[in-house]
This record gives sequence, C-alpha cells and structure tokens, in this order.
Amino acid sequence: MARVLLATLNAKYVHSSLALRYLRAAIEDTHDVAMLEFTIHDPVEHILSSLFEAAPDVIGLSCYIWNIEETGRLLPLIKKILPQTVVVLGGPEVSHDCAYYLARFPAADVIAVGEGEETLKELLYQYDQGVRHFSAVRGLYVRNETGLIVGTGARSKMDLKRLPTPYPGSRMDELRDRIVYFEASRGCPFTCQFCLSSIESGVRYFPLERVKSDLGRLIDAGVRQIKFVDRTFNLRRDYAMEIFRFLIAVPGHTTFHFEITGDILKPDIVRWLCVNVPAGLFRFEIGVQSTNDVTNTIVKRRQNFSRLSDTVRMIAQSGNIVQHLDLIAGLPEEDYDTFRKTFNDVYALQPNELQLGFLKLLRGTGLRATTEHYGYVFMDTAPYETLYNDSMPFSDVLRLKRLEDILEKYYNSGRFPHVIQYATDRLFDSPFDFFQSFGTFWHAQGWSRIGHQPLDLIRRLVQFLEREGKFGDVVSALLRADYLLREKVRPRSLWWTSLLSDGDRQRMINQLLRHRDLWNTLMTEQELHRTDIAKRVIIDEVPGEAHLLLFPEMKLRGDDRVRLLYVFPADTGTPIVFSSAQFARETSETRADP
Repeated sequence: MARVLLATLNAKYVHSSLALRYLRAAIEDTHDVAMLEFTIHDPVEHILSSLFEAAPDVIGLSCYIWNIEETGRLLPLIKKILPQTVVVLGGPEVSHDCAYYLARFPAADVIAVGEGEETLKELLYQYDQGVRHFSAVRGLYVRNETGLIVGTGARSKMDLKRLPTPYPGSRMDELRDRIVYFEASRGCPFTCQFCLSSIESGVRYFPLERVKSDLGRLIDAGVRQIKFVDRTFNLRRDYAMEIFRFLIAVPGHTTFHFEITGDILKPDIVRWLCVNVPAGLFRFEIGVQSTNDVTNTIVKRRQNFSRLSDTVRMIAQSGNIVQHLDLIAGLPEEDYDTFRKTFNDVYALQPNELQLGFLKLLRGTGLRATTEHYGYVFMDTAPYETLYNDSMPFSDVLRLKRLEDILEKYYNSGRFPHVIQYATDRLFDSPFDFFQSFGTFWHAQGWSRIGHQPLDLIRRLVQFLEREGKFGDVVSALLRADYLLREKVRPRSLWWTSLLSDGDRQRMINQLLRHRDLWNTLMTEQELHRTDIAKRVIIDEVPGEAHLLLFPEMKLRGDDRVRLLYVFPADTGTPIVFSSAQFARETSETRADP
C-alpha cells in the first residue's frame, strides 16, 4: 500500500487548501496519507526537509496560478532527494496545456486533469498493483513506455453525493487561525471568456443537509472566516436562502464570504438580507469587471448594470453587509477613456472595497485563444498578466497601476473615509481623476519604492493636495477627523498644531461634565471617571462645512465653526465624538445639571 503525501504552496499562511482536504478524505480509508501546507514564501530547505521526512511513495502537488512557478522550481529538487517517488501534479493551473507542463517539468510523472478525487484513488490502486505508467486511469496525462506524452481520456463528472466531507470533526484543530474555503456547488452557468469557470458547463450541488452539517461543525469549532468558492452562490434562490437562514440562526463568531452575481439577486431577497443579516456576518464579492457594453459582448458576459446598481445600493443602505466590487482593466476594446467611465460608474456605488485588477490571460480560457485578434502582449509565465493590447498601450496600463496603488492605500484601507469622499465629490472632476492624479504625483516623487507609515500617508496626501491648490480648512479638518476616529487610544502627540487655548479646552470639558445625559453615557458605557476625563479628551475646531460631513443630521451653515470633542475610552476602542453644536442643541431641549 502506497504511502501518500499531499502538499501545496498557499499564497499566505492564513489560507488553507480545500483541494488537499477533498483528496485526503477520498483516499484516507485505503491509504496511509499525510498532508502538508506551505506558503510560496517558505524557505526551500524547510519545504524539502518536510517532504523528505514524510518519505512518500506518491506525492501529489496542487498547482495554481499563484504557486506554479515556485512549484516548478521545487520539482527537480524533489526528484533529487526522492528519486523513486511518483510525482503527481493537479489543480486548475496544470489542467490545461497538460502536455506543455509535463514537457516543461520532467521531474513530474503524472498530471491529473480537473476533479481529482476518483482519479487519485484509481491511480493509487494501480500503483499498489505495481503499475507505473497509469495509462489505464482516465483523467490523466502521462508519459507512456516510449516517453511520449499522452492523455488517458476524459473522466465523467463526479456525483457529489459520493464525496466524503473534507471537514470531519476530528480535524478541526488544523484550521485554527486559518481562512476556510468551502463549496456548496461546482460549476458556473456563465461563459465569461476570461474565466476558467466558463469551460465547465452546468452546475452541480452538494446535498443541502450535508452542507449544513459541515458548516455547523466549522462554526462550532470557531473558525474565523469561511469563504464560499461557489462561482455564483445565489444562482439557485431556494438553495441560497436555506443556507443564508442557517448561517444566521447558528450562534458563533464566524464570518462568511460569498461570490454574488448582483443583477440576479432579486429585490425581495435583498430586502430580507438587509433586515435579517446581523452586521458584519456576511461579505459579498460582486464582479462587475466592466460597464462597457461592447466589451461585455465580446467576452460573453451578460450583465444588467442598472439592476446590479440597485442591488448594491439597497445593501449599502442597510450597512449590514460588507460589499467588495471587482473591476478588470485590459479587457478587449476597453481603452483608457472607457475604463475611466467604468471606474466612475462603479465607484459611484460606494462599495466598502473596490478592487482594480488587471486581465490575466489564463490557460484554457476563450480569451487566451484569441489574443492575436486583439493584439494582446502578456507575461509568458504565471500570472499571465496583460502588458498591453490594441486598445490600451503599456503606458496606460502603467498609469492605471499607479491609480490602483492609491486606491488600495487611501480607499480600500478605510483610513480616510471622509477626506477621500470630499476630494472625489468636490475637489476633482471625478473619482478617477483624483486617484489617477494622486498616483501620477506619487510615482513622480519616488514614493513607490519606499514603505509608508500611517502618518506618512497623511503627509503625502497633504503634499499632493497643496500642490494641486486644493488643501484648505475643510480638507484639513476632515483629515484630522479620519486620523482620530481610527485611533484606539488617545495619541500622545498630534501632527497638527492646535489653536485652542487651555481655557477654551477646559470650558468645553466642563460643559460635557455638566451635561447629565452625555456624561451618564460615558460613565456607564466607557467606565470613565471625572478625575481622568481630561486625560482622555482631544478637542478640535472645524468649519461648519466639515461638520456637515461628520454630523450630517445637524443643520449648520457652512461659515459656522464648531468644536469636536473626542473622548477615548479606558480600553482600546474607538472614541466617542461630541460636538459643541450638539451640546447647544441638547442643552436647550433637556436641562443640564447646574
């Protein structure tokens, strides 16, 4: 009986491999199987040592776009230290152009195509019988007795009911502090030509009770996040709703990530989600990619952006579900100007996160087969990212890369919500122009080559806006607010000079102490005492226009000036903010203590 080792290189330590766990579950009743997860950043010596000590007869390596180059460099070393071990490659990256990969990696003996659970089981049965060429096992690419690379024929799709669970109760400890990947279905109904999921027709579902049973075990074990890898989780309304209801009902601290197709999520379901999902429990990833109708037609992407927009806005109004929207730059017939429109269209929806990715011409996709038609030039090795095409020269790709860098640092980080909103709404012609101008300035200063602390980001934003002639009192006040609202404890020193006198500061603190309702809130919720309140307070003075963005419910004139009082709690939590206008209003409505 063969001793089997299943291994992969994850992108990060917190990730976990769903594929290896399916394979282990499929063969562990019949074989001695071990599983090892590394990362692409682990030292080669550490990986080789662990593989050698496992002493496998057969080693299976799971290959993806993020690890194929590192895996390829390991293969000849594995063969040097384990010359008799049969090396099997599997995973989406090697399931297409299999002959190419067997020729490129002579240290690999076999490639398993697509779903590997039954294929690996049959391969191991053949190995135990003394077979080493495996030509009788369907679903493989092998070298025959003469060294010729051949395919053994396609394997039929698996019956998902027959698959054992990848998450048995006895193995929960290995998932501690990891992101857990989970699938309720396999396949995708859409035919987007840039996506590998378009190759497989039809969608198959795991039995609902099995799905709920597996999820219940994971939640009970306290895993921190479960990411559903279903390509369109909400394709079947009844199936998705049953899982939504289950996850809401089961107590625990796990959060859940879903890939959602926004324009097919019905309004009644959206309303139900907005009312019933606890804040922070769900996270939706919605792929928009492009709002250009010509581009979407070419890549066979059916999308009703108007309906998708309605869905995103409804969910955003509830504030309960985090939304992550995706864009792809470099799609066919989308040039710099039309992508500017795409960006502004999607930014207007104000998602919690907006990811700008660049087209990757994946092996096996329809778009890769037509690269010459659109003049694509792209990286020869993974991740096969576009360098340029007939519609978008390399110079424009570089410009968008610089925009993406600023988008990540200043929007997706969540560090500067008020000042970025003000800049994109009021100071520049469009959000795209703000991020692009800042990105170009950032690159010109050479800042792309150095690291950045939070205060560095503030100073560089100030420098950019000053250069543009757009840094004023309102921007400064919003930037100060964004800084203070993220702090967990009262900063020891401030990066700006306060113009508030000690007397004015003490008078506002006294006003807070005299206001019975506000002070009771601090005492009961934050456990603050009168003797240490002054040590936990920062007071800032802002123009009324900034105050309107921070406290929109208060109707002030733009020429008013208001003082904000930030009270930092005793433990590490976000500060409570009071306004002098709030004091004035509430004091007139409810009498304060004398």
